[in-house]
Amino acid sequence: MGFYARHILPALLDRAMSSKPIRYQRRKVVPRAEGRVLEIGFGAGHNLPFYDASKVTQLWALEPSAEMRARSTERLKEQSFPVEFLDLPGEQIPLADRSVDTILITYTLCTISDVAAALQQMRRVLKPEGVMLFCEHGKAPDASAYRWQQRLEPMWRRIGGGCHLTRAVPELIEAGGFHIADMETMYLPGTPHFAGFNYWGTARPR
Repeated sequence: MGFYARHILPALLDRAMSSKPIRYQRRKVVPRAEGRVLEIGFGAGHNLPFYDASKVTQLWALEPSAEMRARSTERLKEQSFPVEFLDLPGEQIPLADRSVDTILITYTLCTISDVAAALQQMRRVLKPEGVMLFCEHGKAPDASAYRWQQRLEPMWRRIGGGCHLTRAVPELIEAGGFHIADMETMYLPGTPHFAGFNYWGTARPR
């Protein structure tokens, strides 16, 4: 891991994930988490202020980047429920089968190298009656924006820690063994179209 990945990228991601449009999206999704929660791509803990502490009994925070985990220290001080870090990538979830009530994934599917394997792991650990809450950016619906996504993605991946612009979020979730129960989409206001198309909703295991 080079200097950029250790020192510059974490700061850029922390700032980007704190933007007002993204905070507004988190507010829509995160409070619905309950029970034993697995958050995929915990990052610097940007979702922590939006959990309903009265509904969460345990949070497993999966985040392979030590630099991002370190940035969550101040936010963790405010939490009343137990938080346990899992420092492995999404393709390797060290939890028992059917042990999780809620999986929360926000702005993370874009960076996971093997999305199919990660979603299979999520499907494995989620209880049959459990729910996945997701809020992700991805493939734009109109041709012009999508062409820009295709042009910019190689460079974007290099500067954004492997972030893909063109991933078709609903198709990936469905292919991973989930059924999307409800979903909304829109371009986030104040963000460029090539990076601002969002999908959010709930999915259940099939």
